[in-house]
Amino acid sequence: MDAINWSELSFGYMKTDYNVRCYYRDGKWGELEVSSSELLTIHIAATCLHYGQEAFEGLKAFRGKDGQVRVFRMDENGKRLQASSRGIVMAEFPVEKFEEAVRKVVKLNERFVPPYGSGASLYIRPLLIGLGAQVGVAPASEYMFLVFVTPVGPYFKSGFKPAPVCIMRGYDRAAPLGTGTIKVGGNYAASLVAGRKAQENGYAAVLYLDPKEKKYLDECGPANFFGIKDNSYITPGSNSILPSITNKSLQQLAKDMGLNVERRSIEVEELATLEEAAECGTAAVITPISQIDDLDEHKSYVFSKDGKPGPICEKLYNKLKSIQCGDEPDPYGWVTILQ
Repeated sequence: MDAINWSELSFGYMKTDYNVRCYYRDGKWGELEVSSSELLTIHIAATCLHYGQEAFEGLKAFRGKDGQVRVFRMDENGKRLQASSRGIVMAEFPVEKFEEAVRKVVKLNERFVPPYGSGASLYIRPLLIGLGAQVGVAPASEYMFLVFVTPVGPYFKSGFKPAPVCIMRGYDRAAPLGTGTIKVGGNYAASLVAGRKAQENGYAAVLYLDPKEKKYLDECGPANFFGIKDNSYITPGSNSILPSITNKSLQQLAKDMGLNVERRSIEVEELATLEEAAECGTAAVITPISQIDDLDEHKSYVFSKDGKPGPICEKLYNKLKSIQCGDEPDPYGWVTILQ
């Protein structure tokens, strides 16, 4: 293996040694299988290709100062994958087997877990797809679960620095009663056009409004949104937002820091009253927002004039990272140390 410059890693794909697979056939899941191939052989009429029977997850493993490898909240990812499966009628992969597969794939690729202090981590990508050949619109009878890993740097090139986002009312990420609350590829496909347009204009992401009334904040394309105001951590409540495990963790940390936690509807105009704003997710952890430009209403909401993150965002970010890397105790039982 060529020497990896861990501190210069982007958030991209790098070949590793092994992936782990499991097949659902005849109404039951088989045993975990190890593969060194990066390729899949699937039927031309597989439901994942034609009818979007595909769901995925994202989680991370971190190497601590003590050399041990820690995986963050993988049980929550297993449960969320099951929720996604129910949302598009796929066979549910057992949480215990999910955790076993994650442990196995990380151990098999342990040499790719970045060293402590590099700012990089091992990204873990579980995937569940419909394999059965089906020309009519119907769920498949066969499925494949797959999990691969790749070492990654920060999701946003700026790292933990405030970045601008924009509001564009001409695009929706998901339908009001559609697949917004589950992690399926179609939601991300729907966000590509607006995301590219935003990036071409210098924005890190789009902050989507609710798809029904265009009145309330929903989430950013790849991440949840939260704001800080009057000692409160406020995050949107909506029927079309993916329940972020990072956001859930930050809410617990905020509560334990003495902040009030509110999950509720946030009208666009309330942005003017927020002291801090950020997006959060597995890939980004926390990315503070410097300003939000409402391109349709020609308004700007500024949260950072000096290019520095707000104090609460910084405190939450440092606390979460410290737990993930083992620098601080984990009183919540979030971290699994791989023996």
